Amino acid sequence: MYSRIKGLILNIIPKRILFHYEYSLRFFYYLFYAGRKFQCNICDRKLSNFVLIENDRLCPRCGSLQRTRRLWHVLNDGFINSDSKILDFSPSRSLYRLMKKNPNYLSSDLSGDFLSKVSFDITKIETENERFDLIICYHILEHVDNDIKAMEELFRVLKKGGSCLIQTPFKKGEIYEDETIKSPKQREIQFGQFDHVRIYSIEGLIKRLENVGFNVSPKHFTSDYENLHGFNKDETVLICEKPN
Repeated sequence: MYSRIKGLILNIIPKRILFHYEYSLRFFYYLFYAGRKFQCNICDRKLSNFVLIENDRLCPRCGSLQRTRRLWHVLNDGFINSDSKILDFSPSRSLYRLMKKNPNYLSSDLSGDFLSKVSFDITKIETENERFDLIICYHILEHVDNDIKAMEELFRVLKKGGSCLIQTPFKKGEIYEDETIKSPKQREIQFGQFDHVRIYSIEGLIKRLENVGFNVSPKHFTSDYENLHGFNKDETVLICEKPN
């Protein structure tokens, strides 16, 4: 139902206009889910339930997904302060609405599917060395052909002692990638999404990040499915630090 309604609206309203009015429009949809059993930790609305979409749970008020709410939880565990210079690649709109209030926050997107101030190519970030205290690179690297170059650029623009938070879809075993797979249909079959070019393993991605200089600490989170904030019951975030 949610996907059908979203598709219908996108066919009527241009995407950029919809992005601008999205939060206001969502209020009416939220009224059907108001309650006291759950609470989105991004918009703080209390809910009777989250919207079930495929293998995810969406907040009807702000549109946050499971991984977005977990990211917000991680960010507030000592990663952001008023002086932090932050670079965020293709941010979720629910987080963007909060983070843009910080004058040191810079959002970037090339696709046009996200709200952003700049359009950096992650394999050639047009800014000076060691500019940012924190970089958020969530579900980006699996889209990038030259992921090693992207990791080198993340390392270059991060300050010494700074952190980069990285997450992608993960699988067990080895990284699976095949440069000969080009068609969107085959990429969806092989990599899980039409615009993905690989599936990482946790160990494989850590090794690549360490090879460009990062110190990497995987943070694994588990929750009961019926947790208050609708977190994913099983997910991993890589905390990548640039040595001093």
